[in-house]
Amino acid sequence: MNSLLRHKGWTWGFRTTILLYFVVLIVLPILGVYYNSFSLGFGNFVESISDPIAWKSVLLTLKLAIIATLINVFLGTMIAWVLIRYHFIGKALLNSLVDLPFALPTAVGGLMILLLLGPGSLIGKAAAALGFEIVFHQPAIVIAMVFVTFPFVIRAVQPLLEELDPSEEEAAYTMGAKGTRVFWHVILPSMAPGMISGGMLAFSRALAEFGAVVLVAGNIPGRTLVSSVFIFGEVESDNPVSAAAVSVILLTLSFLILWLINMLQMRGRRS
Repeated sequence: MNSLLRHKGWTWGFRTTILLYFVVLIVLPILGVYYNSFSLGFGNFVESISDPIAWKSVLLTLKLAIIATLINVFLGTMIAWVLIRYHFIGKALLNSLVDLPFALPTAVGGLMILLLLGPGSLIGKAAAALGFEIVFHQPAIVIAMVFVTFPFVIRAVQPLLEELDPSEEEAAYTMGAKGTRVFWHVILPSMAPGMISGGMLAFSRALAEFGAVVLVAGNIPGRTLVSSVFIFGEVESDNPVSAAAVSVILLTLSFLILWLINMLQMRGRRS
């Protein structure tokens, strides 16, 4: 079997299939977005991006994605720490639930948030009694982004904690260092690459989220209209060029983030 797989014909076939898959399902759609965004000329692209509603939706998406990423980095690191360092009843169940956002359709996640925090829910009524609303406002969008990007930081930090040599911590304690000093100077530097790469992946994913966000976001430019909902509205309004122009910004940002992640990983391997 191994000799068969090493045959030049099989090798060529595998490579061709993989390249075909990559080109048809990834490269061509991306090129199509870039082509459509510039199909009416660069001036039209600039005009589409300069539209106040368009750039306000992008800026709002960036702001809320940053907030969601910071929350995920903090909570994700804590959860990864608990899952690795502590043993308790239900740990296996909690560890499996971490990947739930990957398994659920994002629209289901949005519906869960809507039912839990909507105007008719107990939490929604309590919030209304206090004078503020959650759903169809920015807090609900952040919660939706946090939900769909929840696993990234946890799964990036967990293996780093597992690989951390206990002798390094023991040596620090032996030399008289206290727990906080050991954490900041020994443990945190080991977790930092996972926190950074997981946070960047979470940020990139939050930028493009639609399914969960569209159910809980409003449609007010500059306040609740995020870029993914704006793109959907432009497509529905038969304005694909404007939708493609905003999509190009999100695509370019995602490419830059992935490039930075790869650079960080390469530097980590060299060191």
